[in-house]
Amino acid sequence: MRLLAAVGAACLIAGAVSGCSGGGSDSAAGGTITLKVGDFGTFGYNAKGADLFAEYMKLHPNVRIVEDNNANEQNYWNATQAHLAAGSGADDVQAFDISRMGQVTTTLASRFTDLSKVPGVSAANWAPVKWAQGKAKSGTVVGLGTDLGPEAVCYNAKLFKAAGLPTAPDAVAKLWAGSWDAFVNTVGKEYQQHAPKGTYFLDSGEGLFNSVVGSGALQYYDSSGKAVYRTNPSVKAAWQLAGQAVAAGETPGMAQFSTQWSAGFANNTFATTICPAWQMANIVNDAGPKNSGVWNVATAPQASDWGGSYLTVPVQGHHIQQAQALVEWLTEPAQEAKVFATPDVGNFPSNVRAYTDPKVSGARNAFLSNAPIGQIFSAAAQRIPAAPIGEYDGVIRNDMGNGVLLMEQKHTSPTAAWNATMSQITTDTTG
Repeated sequence: MRLLAAVGAACLIAGAVSGCSGGGSDSAAGGTITLKVGDFGTFGYNAKGADLFAEYMKLHPNVRIVEDNNANEQNYWNATQAHLAAGSGADDVQAFDISRMGQVTTTLASRFTDLSKVPGVSAANWAPVKWAQGKAKSGTVVGLGTDLGPEAVCYNAKLFKAAGLPTAPDAVAKLWAGSWDAFVNTVGKEYQQHAPKGTYFLDSGEGLFNSVVGSGALQYYDSSGKAVYRTNPSVKAAWQLAGQAVAAGETPGMAQFSTQWSAGFANNTFATTICPAWQMANIVNDAGPKNSGVWNVATAPQASDWGGSYLTVPVQGHHIQQAQALVEWLTEPAQEAKVFATPDVGNFPSNVRAYTDPKVSGARNAFLSNAPIGQIFSAAAQRIPAAPIGEYDGVIRNDMGNGVLLMEQKHTSPTAAWNATMSQITTDTTG
């Protein structure tokens, strides 16, 4: 893998366009090459206002980029896994969600080139958590971070006021003073005591649990790759807090992203949601124009991360060095800032050099009370702990979330829900 990266760098220095490729060539007459970029959902590279693929092709007339997009991430993952296993069929660049990086950096790591030697790539450019979670155990860097999901607390100022709580962001953040326990057991309980009837402090116990776990330096795996979710005190503390929030009636029992959950924003059903940067779009879209200025953004009790993706270059690719150069360019600060500033995308940069770009540092959200979102999320991004991730990190996280829903929707006790969740994880990771 290091050899492939070194060869790619040598080809770039020599100015070669074709002839230094991984698994064959699809060069057209005149030296033009085609780079296929496999991704899912919305990365924003072709979005109006960003147009990054078009910009890159203008800068590199010998390169033609074709996006191989699948709207369904699960289907995309299944197909990509099959290509990697077969040793052929993968695109020149493959994107992966953070939930898949546990497998990409462990059992699949040998299928990807080492991006750490690509000119322009430096660990100092990325948020520590983003760089760390793109590395394989061997030390090779198999993925460069695109977006990141630093978290804040988005809160309904109208409901806070009705419950007698302060509404200014700084005053709101002081209510929980850096403590998840205070968030749930002080602020949450106070809200419920004085809340308008039929409203809840939190939108979701699952979101709370994930955020508390995500703020820990040790989560579901340790640095050796050993699963520690059963014994990690941070995971148990997160589970206990979620159970306490449910028992105190602070959650409505809605699954996040369900129809009922979306309607909750429009109907002002809940007062807070743990809010990764991308969550703002859900609030804007679901709350609707009538609720403009109702929501605001405050610093979370602790820095945490939810979401984000990576770009990789498979070793079986047709044009490895050109694909690596494209990945490096797409993850440069100017490009990541441009994606963030695109209204229909808004993915927050993981490249920390983007945080001084006016598109990021000066960003405000007019719908969310003109909150200085660029400053809030930039500060959070740089405080996220670089926790190790393991092979089944995404699976465990999903099963844990479903376990919290057992407490919310089935009124299962925390102990019984925990035991059921442990059994489910065993089935999903060994079956």
